[in-house]
Amino acid sequence: MRVVVQGGGRRGRRAGLAGVLWAAAELTVTVGVVVLLLVVHQVWWTNRQALAAAREEVRELEKQWTLPSPPAPPDSVPSVVPAPSASSSAPAPGSPSAPAAGAPARRPAPAPPGESAYGVLRIPRLGVVVPVAQGVDKRAVLDKGYAGHYPGTAQPGAQGNFALAGHRNTHGEPFRYINRLRAGDELIVDVRGQRYTYVVGKTLGETGERDTGVIAPVPRSTVHPEYGYDGPGAYITLTTCTPEYTSKYRLVVWGTLRS
Repeated sequence: MRVVVQGGGRRGRRAGLAGVLWAAAELTVTVGVVVLLLVVHQVWWTNRQALAAAREEVRELEKQWTLPSPPAPPDSVPSVVPAPSASSSAPAPGSPSAPAAGAPARRPAPAPPGESAYGVLRIPRLGVVVPVAQGVDKRAVLDKGYAGHYPGTAQPGAQGNFALAGHRNTHGEPFRYINRLRAGDELIVDVRGQRYTYVVGKTLGETGERDTGVIAPVPRSTVHPEYGYDGPGAYITLTTCTPEYTSKYRLVVWGTLRS
């Protein structure tokens, strides 16, 4: 006897549709897990990695600075201006050996070769201790958790603008909380045998990424000209991206060298 089964085609179509939906759901979950892992890697793991490497670099620099320096060549100048003895007379103002008014007691740090770390930036208010390296290349400098020195700007302690860039998020994020800095906070830069202390003076909460005026020798924003300085001096500039987790604008903090 022949048995006729009705509705099999409909159930088959339903089963096929359910299979497609199940496969799509699995694919969505898989993609979501991959994206989540990428986010965790970018936001969490790169921070741990870069932060640990940056701290080790600081330790290495400080270790090197405790070792005796090689003899200086005969025509070199001392990196630190010696204090006059009690028996010596101070140079008269305006004489060649007298420092200019407001000039730092220490000579500016020399420019380092290549994209190597050569100094340490300390921000006591934020608990930040980060290596300073030459250049602002992402892979070679910033992604290592370093603060990068803008090429062409002044060296620590020099007249002009010692300008630095640093990540605000990921890769150690050394400049994440510089928006919390206030006037009077200290920014300390150590280079072998020398310490330069800058004092925060002004902050620009948001400007365009092409606002090169903020790192000029006399820093003043070209986008917001009401922000900045008017006369020559020894400045420091910290720049980072803003808002957080974007690179649309730049946040700027300025300071001046304590005499």
